[in-house]
Amino acid sequence: MTLTIAGLQHAGVPGDVEANLAIIEHAARDAARRGAAMLVTPEMFVTGYNIDGSLDDLAALDLTARVARIARSVGIAIVAGLPLPKESGGIYNALVVVDSAGVELTRYRKTHLFAELDRSLFHAGDALADPIDVGGVRLSFLICYDVEFPETVRAAALAGVDAVIVPTAQMEPFAHIADHLIPVRAWENQVHVVYVNRCGAEGDLRYVGRSSIVAPDGERLASLGEAESGLMIATIDPDATARARIANPYLDDRRPELY
Repeated sequence: MTLTIAGLQHAGVPGDVEANLAIIEHAARDAARRGAAMLVTPEMFVTGYNIDGSLDDLAALDLTARVARIARSVGIAIVAGLPLPKESGGIYNALVVVDSAGVELTRYRKTHLFAELDRSLFHAGDALADPIDVGGVRLSFLICYDVEFPETVRAAALAGVDAVIVPTAQMEPFAHIADHLIPVRAWENQVHVVYVNRCGAEGDLRYVGRSSIVAPDGERLASLGEAESGLMIATIDPDATARARIANPYLDDRRPELY
């Protein structure tokens, strides 16, 4: 089994949920028409990211249900970046995964908060994502800054995933993360990495784009430039994961008793 994934690189409309859902629906229909079984949005795409205090009010809306309706209408799984409320107050920077019937499969709350921007807006999640199977392909999930910690992707690889899905909002001056670190994460763990970024500007942030889907051998299967809006599409093949782990036996050759 394989899984064809489309990543949406787009600026979105900060603070406008209706506009962003419309962008997601249009992208979902285009992705499905082009053979994708899953659409991935950037980090916090449903609401916008750098929009200050209005996030709490937007998180109180049933955003997951709105995404699920799109998935069900189009017949495609969706990984959507959005805020989720915390029961004791405040919000998480999160993602939800719904299948092509609109059924929620999992949700993940960002565990590594980046600088004052994240820390002033969000609570940190307290657990990494549990892997899930979609169409016979094993997936795990991180958000933006999470992927910059090698332990997070290594944990997913040791759990046997074929791909790590990473919605992000990577901004200047950190283009080197997209250009250099993401292929390294794929190579050193023999997993596909699906890195889906914003482009354009939002408040005082300028996003670097450069979304990519990287194979377990570190080669880019699909990518977009700094300012491109659109879809990148590639197929996640578990056989490629298995071949990479034979060719590059890092996981088998580890000596965890030393570190």
